[in-house]
Amino acid sequence: MKSIPFIVLLFLILMACTKPSPEFGADISQAQDQIIKGKAIFKEQCSSCHEFNSNAIGPNLSGLTRNVESSWIRDFIKNPQALLDAEDPRALGLLEKYRTVMPGLDGLSEDGINSILSYLHTFEFVIPDTDPDSLVNLIEAGIPDSGIVLDLEFFSQLPPSDTIPALAKMTKMEPLPQSNRLFINDQRIGIYELVEAEPRLYLDLKTARPKMVSKPGWGTGLGSFAFHPDFLQNGLFYTAHTEPGGTASSDFGYTDSLDVFMQWVLTEWKATDPSARQFKGSSREIFRIDNASQAHGMQELTFNPNAKKNESDYGLLYIGFGDAGTAEKGFANIANHQGSGIYSSILRIDPLGNNGKNGQYGIPENNPFAQIEGKAGEIYAYGFRNPNRIFWTEEGTMYATDIGQHSIEELNRIEPGKFYGWPVREGTFVINPYGSFRQVFPLPKDDAKLGVTYPLIQLEHDELAAIFAGYIMPYGPIKEKLIFGDILSGRLFFADLDQKPKPEVQSLKVRFEGRVMTLEELVGGRVDLKFGMDAEKNVYIMSKNQGNIYKILDSQ
Repeated sequence: MKSIPFIVLLFLILMACTKPSPEFGADISQAQDQIIKGKAIFKEQCSSCHEFNSNAIGPNLSGLTRNVESSWIRDFIKNPQALLDAEDPRALGLLEKYRTVMPGLDGLSEDGINSILSYLHTFEFVIPDTDPDSLVNLIEAGIPDSGIVLDLEFFSQLPPSDTIPALAKMTKMEPLPQSNRLFINDQRIGIYELVEAEPRLYLDLKTARPKMVSKPGWGTGLGSFAFHPDFLQNGLFYTAHTEPGGTASSDFGYTDSLDVFMQWVLTEWKATDPSARQFKGSSREIFRIDNASQAHGMQELTFNPNAKKNESDYGLLYIGFGDAGTAEKGFANIANHQGSGIYSSILRIDPLGNNGKNGQYGIPENNPFAQIEGKAGEIYAYGFRNPNRIFWTEEGTMYATDIGQHSIEELNRIEPGKFYGWPVREGTFVINPYGSFRQVFPLPKDDAKLGVTYPLIQLEHDELAAIFAGYIMPYGPIKEKLIFGDILSGRLFFADLDQKPKPEVQSLKVRFEGRVMTLEELVGGRVDLKFGMDAEKNVYIMSKNQGNIYKILDSQ
């Protein structure tokens, strides 16, 4: 594992301990209306990552404007990547410590940026981060480079829906069941069908749901979609998208003392003609869930592809729903519900049933808590911070990736009714959800009494920042191994999930047009990695950075 270089630690310590200079912030307006405006912008754009009493996903910002030049802060808000490209030492230090690049707010006006600075300048004192740095060597063994190279070829590109850093925000590409038709989403727009590799807009969700919002840096907008296994007969498919908090009455919420920032909406669509290239038909809302931030919502919808018509799992919709940002906002009890709530859970519902909370969906009778008083019958498994990808092997074993808070990324083997630890565990470490998320502890001797199911694979944040799984590769040099990677950097890994006692994880590179490289080199910066598969079981790599899709070739 890589340790944080001493010079970076020294820089960060000096930054935290330096007395505020009267020169810093002298150019920042303290007009009351500008402070109020800045607070509103901060709440919408920044509060998911930054706090004023401790470090979170990003650094604690208390006292920032009194210790750092206003011009540097403005430049960083506009375009952090530009400072990294220029090898700015402060920006490099932040990247080394937090292992993620902040999305630039280049669409924000100068007045908006100045308003943010006005609000930041109301926090006068630096609160130093005194917690142990949990980034360093929690897991001693590093990930070896396998020496394996995957050959890629360009396949397709989605139309740009915004400017850099993400030209197109695709998260999922999968075929229509019982068909060779291939579909992909853009979180800002809707669902495209790739017809001979050319994107054609199938569902214009932006027009159909004008209240839909998609903010940069998080999984908002059209988070996921899934076609019913009988789509060719019934024309049904499902989407998850975000709307502003308070847009409509929610079916699932929480305490009034925590603001509702977003709402996730699960919708059923019924195509009049399932064979049509563009959707026409009707829709209905299945349910709506309150979210406390832009983060950790409904980012996965899927059906078990192995289930047959005569089996109980056929036609049941799996939904990955995270903690909605509640734990980071000090409301860990919402996530730590022990089966009584729907947050931090993988849900399983019958979209065609009607015995659910609002009568718009069904609760399968064989769900683990369906018959238990005081438990949420929708739950299949729980204790996840952000279960962003659910998949099955051909043998029927179910897995899910879970993006961690500050230290550990997880791949879990999913079993019904099991508790996977969040928000009192991160990987195989104890976390205090009411303390610092940067500080983790060894498991206690009596840990078994908590009943946590721990990850099959756990990786530390000095290896990757946000895990995302692909598929069990059906061909090529890593055949029958799981390919997965880091969303931000695009660093690729593979593992044999059947290896005992634990799967060994190795990294690999790609080759494009004869040149061996990393995905960061291929796309020219932050990757925003996702995977896709077509009906012929070809596997694809997707990058939001360029909106490009690359096919993994069958080569040795």
